[in-house]
Amino acid sequence: TSPAPASATFLYVFDAGLKAPDKLDKARVDLAALRFSYDPRENWRQIFTDSWRLHRDYFYDKAMHGVDWRANLERHLPLVSRVTDRAELSDLIAYLMSELSALHTAVVGGDLRDGPDDISLGSLGAEFTRDPVAGGWRIDRIFRADPDYPKALAPLARPGLTVQAGDVLEAINGVSTLDVPHPGALLRQKAGRQVLVRLKPASGRPAYEIVVVPITATAAQSLRYDDWELSRRDIVDRAGEKRIGYVHLRAMGPSDIAQWARDYYPVFDRDGLILDLRHNRGGNIDSWILNRLMRKAWMYWAPRDGEPYWNMQGAFRGHLVVLINEWTSSDGEAAANGVRRLQLGTLLGTRTWGGGIWLRSANGLVDRGIATAAEFGTYAPEGQWVVEGPGIDPDIVVDNLPHATFNGKDAQLEAAIKLLQEKIAADPRPVPRPPPYPVKALPPAPAQR
Repeated sequence: TSPAPASATFLYVFDAGLKAPDKLDKARVDLAALRFSYDPRENWRQIFTDSWRLHRDYFYDKAMHGVDWRANLERHLPLVSRVTDRAELSDLIAYLMSELSALHTAVVGGDLRDGPDDISLGSLGAEFTRDPVAGGWRIDRIFRADPDYPKALAPLARPGLTVQAGDVLEAINGVSTLDVPHPGALLRQKAGRQVLVRLKPASGRPAYEIVVVPITATAAQSLRYDDWELSRRDIVDRAGEKRIGYVHLRAMGPSDIAQWARDYYPVFDRDGLILDLRHNRGGNIDSWILNRLMRKAWMYWAPRDGEPYWNMQGAFRGHLVVLINEWTSSDGEAAANGVRRLQLGTLLGTRTWGGGIWLRSANGLVDRGIATAAEFGTYAPEGQWVVEGPGIDPDIVVDNLPHATFNGKDAQLEAAIKLLQEKIAADPRPVPRPPPYPVKALPPAPAQR
């Protein structure tokens, strides 16, 4: 038999004494020989009941939003006997939880089974159009990523490669791309593994072969998001003539505060700033973001050489617009609400998700799944619950209509740029110039007689 891995955990049974036996091999329990059985329905019944019980004990409102929680259990519990797998149980738990009419309640994970035909898909990080005349699939675009993160670049955009939009992908691992419905069919189970691709340049040069490593479908989705984010920044820089900054936050977690620091400080001294919270998945860094935006310039330094700069360091002195939409959720909504209540800027876009009861995700289940309980309601100083349900309405409603958005138009971003340009023109905020330097020379001494 092969040796056990270094990280393996073993169980030993021996009589209690001052020290362990000199030879532990004889005391080792062969766990591989252990077998046990259980009734899945009894297990599912426990999981269902625990989900109900943990909501009873964790939900922020002890009155359960006026729902008769015991009657809710009795109404749904008989259906557990008709459940045939964990996915169906999750659906039933979701129905149970939905009676509370609260967001931040979700059923995640558990003992879900994957079929034997579970196929992972690879991607080259590009979009293609079938072109039989050219002999393959023409590259329409290669998704961009931040060049400061080389490992995030598309497989066809890695350093040293000269692949461009317009080139034709003729073959993958020797198989013509015209023989399959899409090049992705030749990349099944190929993510993270080298493949040989043949490309014909649009310039007319001879076809050539290169080795690339496809990325996973999840990485491809993130790459597509990167491309969208970079293109938004390019639009703002171009239309705003480098007078307007752009910062997008996908979520509100540890990596997002790092991204905030990376993107905010290069543009904090511009006349306008767009904080894009569209599609924000939430987290818990709103207070850090708001803390930065609340900073005020109350003093200026005048160096001998160079332009004046201010204290508080990193304070934004210009006009702020925050973009929100129906996918702005949780802590993204809290940040947007904070901008409004602290009068830091203008909200533009569409009404947000509406999840204002926060959670810790601490109520796990026996099979490592969870039916999250909303644990902390949020209310305003005037004594009103906020965000939960209605969400946050923007100050200015602008919707991105589906057809125009599909064709590349971003009406919300364009409106934000126009609004900031108007605000900058109406209320310019130049850095105050230093006063005249003081003259501190002593008066000339009186002439001596």
